Amino acid sequence: MRTTLPSGTPAISVTRPGATTGLVIATDIWGVRSLFDDMAAQLAEQWNMSVCVPEPFPGVSLPMELEPRVAAIARTDDRDRLRDMREAGAVTGCERVVAIGFCMGGMYALKASSLEEFDRIVAFYGIIRLPETWRGGGQREPLDLVASGHPERLMAVIGEVDPYTPPADVAALEALGVSTVRFPEAAHAFVHDPSRESH
Repeated sequence: MRTTLPSGTPAISVTRPGATTGLVIATDIWGVRSLFDDMAAQLAEQWNMSVCVPEPFPGVSLPMELEPRVAAIARTDDRDRLRDMREAGAVTGCERVVAIGFCMGGMYALKASSLEEFDRIVAFYGIIRLPETWRGGGQREPLDLVASGHPERLMAVIGEVDPYTPPADVAALEALGVSTVRFPEAAHAFVHDPSRESH
């Protein structure tokens, strides 16, 4: 089911009666789409959680091409995205809220470790240091927010042949106390999207 957060951001919402834990999913760069409708429904049923998935580019019409979406990241204020993650957690109606994120959403999952609202967070191949093309006035370094927050609540799932999570960046995460799980032969986006070659 689709809903609108108090901020006006559209989101997917799956409510499980009696669920005690809420799950917020931060999407990849391609945003809310049927892949995440299916994922939200599946995880809600399997884990008996209420799930909410906010759109990362609300109010912006973007083609399904990489370059315009990368350009949009640089124009995005991550405080707005973290606000939407908090609001998505509240939409679940659960006292305990956890989060996962993939790729760009993995970066926001890393950043969300600076918030009090999330009990546990898993970042799947989240960008650890901002690429030059992602930098903008509203984007803060993921490592800085992890360092200022709760790295002990965070786990990073890493593909060791993923160019977006180079070894030095992973080591910097681990030095902050972040737990990591590494898959030696995995490339980027190897978990969440079966349509990708790397899956």
